Amino acid sequence: MPVKVEKGGMTVREAGRKGGETTAERHGHEFYEEIGRKGGIKVRDEYGVQFYEEIGRKGGQKVRELIEEGKRAMARRD
Repeated sequence: MPVKVEKGGMTVREAGRKGGETTAERHGHEFYEEIGRKGGIKVRDEYGVQFYEEIGRKGGQKVRELIEEGKRAMARRD
């Protein structure tokens, strides 16, 4: 259930979307690339390269699981 903001009657989600759109209009695509790069460097410096290796393994494992689940679903349909 959406949470309403008291004064404006806008949900938090709507406010976030509008803020994101405004930021994109003002700063453009390069802004997001730059803050993403800076964030990645900060995470690397705090947690190390092993952190990225671990989340990469987990992501790959999840993808494999989803593929297998899809194959099983397709086999049941046939």
